[in-house]
Amino acid sequence: MITYSIIQKSQLEGALRIDAEYYQQEYLELIKNLNTLGAVSIREVAVNPKRKFQSQKSEIFQYIEISEVDLSTGEYNKLEILGESAPDRAQWIVRRGDIIISTVRPIRNAVSLITEDSKNLVCSSGFAVLKAEKVEPEYLFIYLKSRPIVELLDRKTTATMYPAVTVDDILNTKIYLGDENFREEIKSKVIEAQNELEKSKSFYSQAESLLFRELGLKDFKVEDDLFYIVNLSEIKSVHRADAEYFQPKYEKLKEKIKKYGAVLLLSVVQNVPARFNPKSQPTKTFRYVELSNITSSVGTIDDFSEAIGDDAPSRAKRVLKSGDIIISSVEGSLEKVALANEEQEGYLASNGFFQFRGKDILPEVLLVLAKSFILQMQFGKETAGTILTAVPKEAVKNIIIPTIEKQTQQKIADLVQKSHEARLKAKKLLEEAKRKVEDLIEK
Repeated sequence: MITYSIIQKSQLEGALRIDAEYYQQEYLELIKNLNTLGAVSIREVAVNPKRKFQSQKSEIFQYIEISEVDLSTGEYNKLEILGESAPDRAQWIVRRGDIIISTVRPIRNAVSLITEDSKNLVCSSGFAVLKAEKVEPEYLFIYLKSRPIVELLDRKTTATMYPAVTVDDILNTKIYLGDENFREEIKSKVIEAQNELEKSKSFYSQAESLLFRELGLKDFKVEDDLFYIVNLSEIKSVHRADAEYFQPKYEKLKEKIKKYGAVLLLSVVQNVPARFNPKSQPTKTFRYVELSNITSSVGTIDDFSEAIGDDAPSRAKRVLKSGDIIISSVEGSLEKVALANEEQEGYLASNGFFQFRGKDILPEVLLVLAKSFILQMQFGKETAGTILTAVPKEAVKNIIIPTIEKQTQQKIADLVQKSHEARLKAKKLLEEAKRKVEDLIEK
């Protein structure tokens, strides 16, 4: 059915935009609803503080990039960078209570609420920084994550190759404030969700610490050697001559594991092959998981995209089962490791992952091992290639893991389960808060 909108010349925003997409009926309805509710522009309740970052060569700072923001919860990972190595994108100083929102649209609708005090916390120039002054920062955070506001900001994008919005576009966006009780309700849900996220990280950290203590690896550290000697026979046996592959640190790690008691990874897990063809079910709707859908901090799958079999990506070759562990095979993203839960049974995953199904090891224990340096170092050693450096399929046969008694495995598994349950609760609280805002705006 054809839909159309009739726009008066006076409504063409000063003739700055005349593209039909900009005046779609859904956008006009949202704006009408906001005006009816008495919404005000964000600039009336928040400012852009413009704290420009000036790097000091010898100073270490913490840096937030757009790709390091979790799209479901707003959590952010920080990279530690020395001032002399500061990227040009490191531009804005952020402080507790600030909201950062990506100006790059619509691929990364990243929004975060800064929850810590740090004089050296900096974000990318790809963010706009907002300081809430006449509204609760928790409410502004949820409001900017709500679907109608995401759509209105996407509407403002300009350019084709690199769509983006400006800080003014964000500040000029209307915000519905409601009454103070409503905003306090939203604020309390956000704070409760943040507490659950902290609990989730704490439980996972306890699981990891328990594993390291059991293995005697709590304080294990190795550094790259400046030089070392390798026999020609070793080079010939592995068909590799790159110096990094023969770094002694890898053997030091394996010696530690073997001292505790080790087995080959493939003796305790099934390495599930990537053979599924979604085009065999052309009209079925599949949920598809790729690298960007993985939350590295505690190892969960937090998002997915949908496509029918005929339109599914060519890399969608894996069918997940509850308890499967997926590990990225691509150098630079090996930390993308996740445990599939019951709700994710039947999801498709990219063949850019390894897919391991436990035979004689609990999946939660395999998750902690895979996310730790115990497997990360071994996988890192095996990476090969030039254009796309990745772990070859056949290299998995070289990976070893420690033999952990069942009682310890169960303790680790219990902590990981508590971690994932707390994270799921946090996501539900944030979704509830977001839905309340969306219902009011749309009705």
